[in-house]
Amino acid sequence: MTDSQRKTPSYTVALTIAAIAFASLFCSVLSYQRPPPRPNVFVPRRLDLESDAPEQVHISLVGVDKMRITWITKDSAPALVEYGTSPGVYANAVNGTTSSYKYTLYKSGDIHEVTIGPLNPDTTYYYRCSSNSAKTFSFKTPPAKLPIKFAVVGDLGQTEWTKTTLDHVAKSAYDVLILPGDLAYADFVQPLWDSFGRLVEPLASQRPWMVTQGNHEVEHIPVVHPEPFTAYNARWHMPFEQSSSTSNLYYSFDTAGVHVIMLGSYTDFDTDSAQYKWLEADLKKIDRSKTPWIVVLIHAPWYNSNTAHQGEKQSVGMKASMESLLYQARVDVVFAGHVHAYERFTRVYDGKANNCAPVYINIGDGGNREGLAKKYIDPKPTISVLREASFGHGQFEVSDATHALWTWHRNNDDVAVVGDSFSFTSLSSDPACRI
Repeated sequence: MTDSQRKTPSYTVALTIAAIAFASLFCSVLSYQRPPPRPNVFVPRRLDLESDAPEQVHISLVGVDKMRITWITKDSAPALVEYGTSPGVYANAVNGTTSSYKYTLYKSGDIHEVTIGPLNPDTTYYYRCSSNSAKTFSFKTPPAKLPIKFAVVGDLGQTEWTKTTLDHVAKSAYDVLILPGDLAYADFVQPLWDSFGRLVEPLASQRPWMVTQGNHEVEHIPVVHPEPFTAYNARWHMPFEQSSSTSNLYYSFDTAGVHVIMLGSYTDFDTDSAQYKWLEADLKKIDRSKTPWIVVLIHAPWYNSNTAHQGEKQSVGMKASMESLLYQARVDVVFAGHVHAYERFTRVYDGKANNCAPVYINIGDGGNREGLAKKYIDPKPTISVLREASFGHGQFEVSDATHALWTWHRNNDDVAVVGDSFSFTSLSSDPACRI
């Protein structure tokens, strides 16, 4: 495939048509009508880039003081990152690994990964990849202690709405972005993964992006490509090894005073599964004196009063298996995606309001190509506090061991309007909820 083919509008249209066709064949049939979304975006490879130039650069946390730098080159290039704390001065150099993958007739470029550190907290580093001076980057490490600010975006996709969401996120001065699944909406069309990598690079190369998978990452085709999550696992390597997980589909990490758990809705989750046993062990290791806050991300929501995605096993079955674990550990908040709308629930356990249970927030409204889910169950359940079918993103600002502020910013006429806010008190600071 040539660069000229990639940049032509007809090729972009063909990709979109193919994606929709494959999605209709292999994705779940939905029972509601979505309104028309904004146009899709396809970001071609820049024609002025050399074949060994880095692109699709993104970074992710590895432990409390290291960062993984991931990038792709069209042709072979060294898996080398040079970095330092002054622009253009690279006092450190680290080598990493290179891989690639095949998906039917598609072959990826070279995917490079380098883990650098130890790094100082709350510090800006400047870096370049593959010794290439044509593109240089910088990132800022999260703080070592509270306060810390998370950007929360679900079901991002790559549409004009996505670009608006990313623009708003860029202005939020966040430390870490967390994403509860459905990244590129490639749906079997692998060049869309490349487009997504280019689309998010300006943000994802500057702040760590921590993600988990959704249904659009599965990309399993019986007989033709039976292995699920091929592109996701190859492109978005998360620090699962550091949390004693055996799968890139679920893991945890600490940053500042927050323990974040990323669960996999589309891998085994019953009580005898590896994921369940890992979660049980991970929760037992948490020291609330060091990480007083616990945040969990899933893709398929356990609580949902939208008519979309009702009764799916990834929601019902996973909730039945794991909800009691989160409740007993006094998890503070659970973020989910999948439903293309916003909804915040009160603290709830087993379907009832409970002051020692997590707050559940559905935020699958990042900008996907399928549109919004506008139909809700009537009457509204008493445990549902606010629900609205608008695109947007969330900000979770943890100020200290006791207090945090959640705000949801809707994309209203391309302006990030605050549509909801909620002040948290950590369950670890509540004497009535201490275990």
